[in-house]
Amino acid sequence: MAIGRDIDLARRYLRSMRWIIPLAAFACSAPAAAEVTSRSDSGFAIAGRLTAAVSPEQAWAALVEPSLWWDPEHSWSGQGANLSIDPRAGGCFCGSLPGGGSVEHMRVIYAAPGQQLRMSGALGPLQGEGLAATMSVTIERQSEGTTLAWTYKVGGHTELPLDRIAPAVDAVLSAQFGRLSAHLDGEGTGPAD
Repeated sequence: MAIGRDIDLARRYLRSMRWIIPLAAFACSAPAAAEVTSRSDSGFAIAGRLTAAVSPEQAWAALVEPSLWWDPEHSWSGQGANLSIDPRAGGCFCGSLPGGGSVEHMRVIYAAPGQQLRMSGALGPLQGEGLAATMSVTIERQSEGTTLAWTYKVGGHTELPLDRIAPAVDAVLSAQFGRLSAHLDGEGTGPAD
């Protein structure tokens, strides 16, 4: 019985690593500065920031339109155009799936347009684990434009090695916020497909 459990754990770990390890190298080139601020076998925290020459209102408008910047490789459908955020408490950061299906990436728990967006939910392969996660994005006007500071905190029960996964999750989220930064800087060309 223990051998079967260990084999199942190893398979789940390898499936999750298949999703995130190849992207760890991408973190080095992501324009959004980010880092793992703490980690243990029961959770981790990631923080990052980016600055763009736009108003807080423009930054908010882009943030809540993930179809314009979220990497479609990190969506359940493989299509960035299928992603949306309903920016109000109880709203969904969701994706539509073929055949009429859908997936919730996160649930909005706080929304102050042009100031802050907070969502709850474990992303990607972490979704199937016994984890709680919260992402907060704070928007502040600066003399050079607008700064978006974000955190992603994950904790709870899983058999996955969270302390070892944290850098890869950081790489993926850094890449996502790097795409948002490029979009805000006018480098985006339309839907993220």
